[in-house]
Amino acid sequence: MSLLRHSLALILALLLAACGSLGEAPDETAGWSAQKIYAEAKDALQSGTYERAVTLFEKLEARYPFGRYAQQAQLEIAYAYYKSGETVSAIAACDRFIKLHPNHPSVDYAYYLKGVVNFNDDLGYFGQISRQDPTERDSRAAKESFDAFRELVVKFPDSRYADDARSRMAYLINAMAANDVHVARYYMKRKAYLAAVNRAQAVVKTYPQAPAVEDALIIMVLGYDALGLTDLKKDAERVLLKNFPQATLSLDRAQKAKPWWQLW
Repeated sequence: MSLLRHSLALILALLLAACGSLGEAPDETAGWSAQKIYAEAKDALQSGTYERAVTLFEKLEARYPFGRYAQQAQLEIAYAYYKSGETVSAIAACDRFIKLHPNHPSVDYAYYLKGVVNFNDDLGYFGQISRQDPTERDSRAAKESFDAFRELVVKFPDSRYADDARSRMAYLINAMAANDVHVARYYMKRKAYLAAVNRAQAVVKTYPQAPAVEDALIIMVLGYDALGLTDLKKDAERVLLKNFPQATLSLDRAQKAKPWWQLW
């Protein structure tokens, strides 16, 4: 009876081993050095096979967690995630690299990449194709992108990425201002005049140089008028005409032939 039990156990073990060998492909990286895995991952990244690059970078860090190849893999994998469309993983990888290696020579790139990932997430693929105004969408990604670029230019003003970050920040300021104006216009059309005025006023104070300030001032004039606040209306109108002499008091004034947000 004991012999039978041992025989059954042996047969079961062999069956399980056979099932495991059938279900798992051999690991091509078995025995590879850190340098070899990194080189193969870089080749995959440069050739556009981003999922393979991610897999190899993950193997590299798991197998060789210490040393310069592991550090570089932590940074490279963020870009691979970004190019493969995994924006959440890309941002998490950037944050992790910044936290683990705050003095790394390439940490400025981690800040820049984090900003770019959020920047392009805000634009949206379909938004670029349809030429939809990106300010009509949630501005969360724009704000997070702006914060990442701001950290970059404050901490590394001479970084090779700083000038591009500043240009993108200027764009994002305009986008966030226009987003708030879009919300204020929504409130106006629904006769929520106080909410509209408050939102427009915030635009004027927060983004004084943005193109959307003209629309914000128009909304303030119309909103104060609807609320019967004559003195505040006159003050807003005076500021409007001083800065925009050709302004017309229309909530749905004609759009420019090429809106600012299509210039990027």
